[in-house]
Amino acid sequence: MESFDPAELPELLKLYYRRLFPYAQYYRWLNYGGVVKNYFQHREFSFTLKDDIYVRYQSFNNQSELEKEMQKMNPYKIDIGAVYSHRPNQHNTVKLGVFQAQEKELVFDIDMTDYDDVRRCCSSADICSKCWTLMTMAIRIIDRALKEDFGFKHRLWVYSGRRGVHCWVCDESVRKLSSAVRSGIVEYLSVVKGGQDVKKKVHLSEKIHPFVRKSINIIKKYFEEYALVDQNILENKESWDKVLALVPEKSIHDELQGEFQKSHSSLQRWEQLKKIVSTSQSSNCGLWLEWEIMLQYCFPRLDINVSKGINHLLKSPFSVHPKTGRISVPIDLQNVDQFDPFTVPTISAICHELDVISTNENEKGEGETESDTKHRTRNYKKTSLAPYVKVFEQFLENLDKSRKGELLKKSDLQRDF
Repeated sequence: MESFDPAELPELLKLYYRRLFPYAQYYRWLNYGGVVKNYFQHREFSFTLKDDIYVRYQSFNNQSELEKEMQKMNPYKIDIGAVYSHRPNQHNTVKLGVFQAQEKELVFDIDMTDYDDVRRCCSSADICSKCWTLMTMAIRIIDRALKEDFGFKHRLWVYSGRRGVHCWVCDESVRKLSSAVRSGIVEYLSVVKGGQDVKKKVHLSEKIHPFVRKSINIIKKYFEEYALVDQNILENKESWDKVLALVPEKSIHDELQGEFQKSHSSLQRWEQLKKIVSTSQSSNCGLWLEWEIMLQYCFPRLDINVSKGINHLLKSPFSVHPKTGRISVPIDLQNVDQFDPFTVPTISAICHELDVISTNENEKGEGETESDTKHRTRNYKKTSLAPYVKVFEQFLENLDKSRKGELLKKSDLQRDF
């Protein structure tokens, strides 16, 4: 992958916004078929410019206006906000209290930093292939619940460009949900609870909710390789003491401490833990200690504030992360296990690929005769951005089909027989 030099970002962004950014698909998404008038025009965009200059409450009449402004302002970061009661760029002209956020996709933000108490390979903004499995599990667990437990159809998962993932749930009914309902959904999806000072963050009751059971079934597929091999969570006394701090019963805690010292690997120690806990008669230890540990180390950690606030901003797909240079790309749900953040194209790489294409084709003034949109499409389809735009297009196709189906249903209901 092409190395990224932050000093080159302003020039690279100019090229990216002028010749590679997929505006047509982007507008098609946020316009939602143009069914609701002014939906796009009332949408807030926020740009972060060079030197952290932050410009909120931007809005645009159409795709062309959005393109021109992005190419003029060259944002380092693009955030998408709510659809408001009035045009966001006119919010200062509206009476206080009248300008209200009305609709927005239900969004989720999962950040690797929130797992720092349980991952041993990296911390803070750093990630590696060993801890990325946490994001793979998070996507599988949350997406299954959104699809099967809630019946949400249109879910767009996006890599943040650095250390996490975002999810945009775009069903029409979901975009209208109140903050209270959004909070309820996040609460349902939250199992790990408590701040830094809380050691044991998962408490299961005798009756295990089906959501927890299904989540555990997903974690089991990854747990041995991820937790016991890659993270080696029972490698030495320092690491296993963190696990044993989750064991409430002193006698079992002491027995495990003794057995762990006789064993030689995390895998052996985990088998000892399962055996001792399963044969324990102690009610304090609980039937589900093994699951509680697995959940504490592997279950998704959601930022509740991002999801419950309708007016909350979230980084846009196809943004460029200014620290890594990586593009914030959609993730193919059919190939979640194969997604590798380190092979995601950087802005340096795709701009270099574009230079090679231009040189090889010796463009003969084609840009003057082709429309900008066609020119851009031809460009990105020949770069490493292409497969990610294709994932986005498939998501848009499904949205379109669903919308047409709903319109047909409504017209059938309105007929007189």
